[in-house]
Amino acid sequence: MPVTVKAITDILEEHFPLVLAAEWDNPGLQLGSWNQLTENILVVLDIDDEVINYACRHRCGLIITHHPFFFSPIRSINYDHGQGRLLKKIVDAGITVYSVHTNLDAGDRGLNQVLAERLGLTDIGPLDRWRCEKLFKLAVYVPSSHAEAVRAAIHGAGAGHLGRYQDCSFMCKGIGSFRPLPGSQPFIGQEGRLEEVEEFRLESIVPQSRLNQVLERMRETHPYEEIAYDLYRLELDGKIFSMGRIGRLDTPCRLEDFGRQVKQALSLDYIRMVGDMDRIIKKVAVVSGAGADYASLARHNGCDVLVTGDIKYHQAKDARDAGLAMIDAGHEGTERIMADLLCQLLTQELSNKDLEAEIFALKTQEVLKTC
Repeated sequence: MPVTVKAITDILEEHFPLVLAAEWDNPGLQLGSWNQLTENILVVLDIDDEVINYACRHRCGLIITHHPFFFSPIRSINYDHGQGRLLKKIVDAGITVYSVHTNLDAGDRGLNQVLAERLGLTDIGPLDRWRCEKLFKLAVYVPSSHAEAVRAAIHGAGAGHLGRYQDCSFMCKGIGSFRPLPGSQPFIGQEGRLEEVEEFRLESIVPQSRLNQVLERMRETHPYEEIAYDLYRLELDGKIFSMGRIGRLDTPCRLEDFGRQVKQALSLDYIRMVGDMDRIIKKVAVVSGAGADYASLARHNGCDVLVTGDIKYHQAKDARDAGLAMIDAGHEGTERIMADLLCQLLTQELSNKDLEAEIFALKTQEVLKTC
């Protein structure tokens, strides 16, 4: 049975919320309709004629790209050239286009995390503090008969995560009082009479990304007509989202040997390297796409090498002079794994939600070739 574009993009935004995107970026719906139905979905790095032709052959109603089709406002649409020609082709084919870009890069299980794992790094952590998730404390008063049901509901919706622990909460018993007014429909008590009820104060931590879902489940499960609860914004930071990763090699090796590992792990024909080829590499920073600007941060964090793409001459020279090796695995080379990443994620999530759609991954070729 076909699924809506909205059902698919809700899954993506649950894992890679748009709030993680850079200010200059433009992820999200590029063109098309949230209500469009599709049985087939195509995931690809960029859109070109080959991609659109492939989508048409396989009857894909949705194309998910990494790089947004629209990066900046357009002043005119000329069907005879470039973007305008592709735009007309997409509209004529009735295809919706959606992009996940820097929000995918920074996601907890996003592109940079998968890149670091693909390169064999361990003890992986954030390179920078791109975004820090806000935390809230929820305190809700529940009659003792429903305390366990409400606790299970909010935890199931995402409350109660503390580091490596889940289902974390605190409850204390007390007496709640209330007087139902005319027109009310109290779960306990009678209109006009003061009631005292044994209740629990249930407290738990809620990340901002799950706040709406937690409150919705609380309201669905709580028996009261009017629910008494408090919500506090905490000064503590929650999960850190980063535009890169730092990790270690279980077995340190020479820079030249690590370069070979990068080529093999990413199925690349070539890479570019700067630094002493005999240098022993222990600590590695990775930034997918064009991340040479993170060189100083990688060096500050004690990294021996930065793996990224689109390194310019002076960036390479400055890093070498500062004692940091660099490996340029290409913009496309460090991002091509996004197709497999999203295909696996969507296949699993659709199965969990009893939805059906076939996911295709088209790995585009590099625009620039080294001859």
